[in-house]
Amino acid sequence: MHYSELRQKLGDLPVFTSFDIKKHDPDFYYSRLTEWQNKNYIKKLVKGFYIFNDQEHNENDLFTIANRLYFPSYISLESAFGYYNLIPEGVFTITSITTKNTRKVNTEIASFSYRHQKQNLFFGYYMAKSNKIGFKIAYLEKALLDYFYLNTNISTLKDMQELRFNHESLKEQLNKDRLRNYLEIFSNNNLEKRIKCLI
Repeated sequence: MHYSELRQKLGDLPVFTSFDIKKHDPDFYYSRLTEWQNKNYIKKLVKGFYIFNDQEHNENDLFTIANRLYFPSYISLESAFGYYNLIPEGVFTITSITTKNTRKVNTEIASFSYRHQKQNLFFGYYMAKSNKIGFKIAYLEKALLDYFYLNTNISTLKDMQELRFNHESLKEQLNKDRLRNYLEIFSNNNLEKRIKCLI
């Protein structure tokens, strides 16, 4: 496969792997990846994952990349708050939930943080349509529960005020039935009290 073919077939992907290439060219030689890196056509983010050097990535692209770098995972916590316009400032680390070990991945284009969540609490996300792949992101209600469940130090009204949530936006978007159903799955009285304090 020539680079021009690669760019044509995979150019819409925010990130790609050798397996993506193999789908189009089963006889692909991995040495070509090194050659293309040396020519500054592509860049390796971490082992096994590549991007095109002339490609710009918006926030949604970074969310897609986060999903692929550490699987299974979905966007949640601060990044989800930003996505739903709940917090005023930008989030410089892409935050996700995973059933694997907590991990941080630093790359040239962004930092990616993954927080461990128990298997039975790995739910409440959907596939958002954006680029060719899309990305998995928590519903607003699940992002809130993930955040407060993992940050037990945030417990008082003062703590919550310091988060600087846009309460008008929260009120407009919050699905109380979904929140109630998710709280039943968490089955955590302390978490429920803190959420009630927030809303």
